[in-house]
Amino acid sequence: MRKSDPSSKRDAGASSQRRRASLPRSLKAVNLDAAGIDIGSTFHFVAVPEGRADPAVRQFGCLTPDLHEMGKWLKHCGIVSVALESTGVYWIPVLQILEQYGIEAKLVDAYHVKNVPGRKSDVQDCQWLQRLHMYGLLRAAFVPEQPIAVLRSYWRHRVGLVEAAARQIQLMQKSLEMMNLQLHKVLSDISGLSGMKIIRAILVGERDPAVLARMKHRMVKSSEETIAKALTGDWREEHLFTLRQALELYDVYQDKIVQCDWQIEQYMTRFAIKADPADLAAKPTKKNKRGKNEPRFDLRSHLYQISGVDLTLIDGIDVMTAQTLISECGFDMSRFPSERHFSSWMGLCPNNKITGGKVFGRRSRKVHNRVATALRVAAQSLHRSSTALGAFYRRMRARLGAPKAITATAHKLATLVYRMLKFGENYVDKGQEYYERQYQERVVRSLQRRAKEMGFTLAPLATTTEVS
Repeated sequence: MRKSDPSSKRDAGASSQRRRASLPRSLKAVNLDAAGIDIGSTFHFVAVPEGRADPAVRQFGCLTPDLHEMGKWLKHCGIVSVALESTGVYWIPVLQILEQYGIEAKLVDAYHVKNVPGRKSDVQDCQWLQRLHMYGLLRAAFVPEQPIAVLRSYWRHRVGLVEAAARQIQLMQKSLEMMNLQLHKVLSDISGLSGMKIIRAILVGERDPAVLARMKHRMVKSSEETIAKALTGDWREEHLFTLRQALELYDVYQDKIVQCDWQIEQYMTRFAIKADPADLAAKPTKKNKRGKNEPRFDLRSHLYQISGVDLTLIDGIDVMTAQTLISECGFDMSRFPSERHFSSWMGLCPNNKITGGKVFGRRSRKVHNRVATALRVAAQSLHRSSTALGAFYRRMRARLGAPKAITATAHKLATLVYRMLKFGENYVDKGQEYYERQYQERVVRSLQRRAKEMGFTLAPLATTTEVS
């Protein structure tokens, strides 16, 4: 029996793998003037079609002069469109500079264009992107227009500042806890008016619990005696130091948030006016004061002015959620052919996996989308709402459980947002009773149809009134 050569097996396996990696020759080229760019943190590799340049693959640095050289070389090669991976934030300057040279930059998800196993290198990655883009096999990711992208950068930065300030609140609470000062157990929020007044007095040098307790606001439910007991602790120098530094950083972040709010307000005045803020109807609400993390200007009027609709009329969507929606996807819904495409982009619809007629799964895709997260939070806030959306959420929760009910309600919210932004429709809540009546009528029609198919007739029970 002849023993096989292991090297020949490896060669045969490699050649068969290369054959599987090649695209079919029957494919028709769609984008003849297409290039592919493999994005990196230090270097970018660019591939153009064969015959356009020698060599067909070039390496460019990440500095601005290098990117301009890349744009000039692509124009010299007659490139009209390029495909580049969405790697971190390294693709942003590349896309912006290529657009200055009139080159269409198509951003694609790196997960969707994974290279074939056994052929992984920077050069082969850009060549693979170029070939896929040439045959029209790539789907571009959503990139908002430049004005919306600027607003998105401001808003994301503000979200980061709010999160950093919240981190300092946790550190302050930790320092108080280590001194056995249980302020968070007698106040709902230590960063509120009473909490900040007491903490600042402690750092000034006040140690008398009775004096500190008298600083509480009149709306605080805890009594002065209870607060005084909670503020009797072990005053340690090291914990007072960490408390002071956390408070100073908290004040710094609050100041930066105010500056960011001013910048956002000034930038939003640059958008075209689509509606008069004077026509904005007053929204009935239980609270008349501004939320803790809301901007320090009339954000609702600005959003109505630039979008032409008031998204806060939708139950569950407040002004912060509406700002997240506008800053992430804009108010031009023409980028999404339908509301189904809009929901699919956020991963709020079932992801059907069917093979051979058998369904293997319908779970929604795992998508890291800030709009989807905001809509899920809005959907979760409807669990006690006496509105049609609240009734829908409770029915879905009883039927499917909380996680799926949140996703289903977020999908309905996304549909409403899409219709309002695209068609300029105003949302009118018809109430919980209307929704339950409509649902009952749908159930009755379904039962009547099934009874008819089985040869029966569905009739209501006769109601009799007893006469005394």
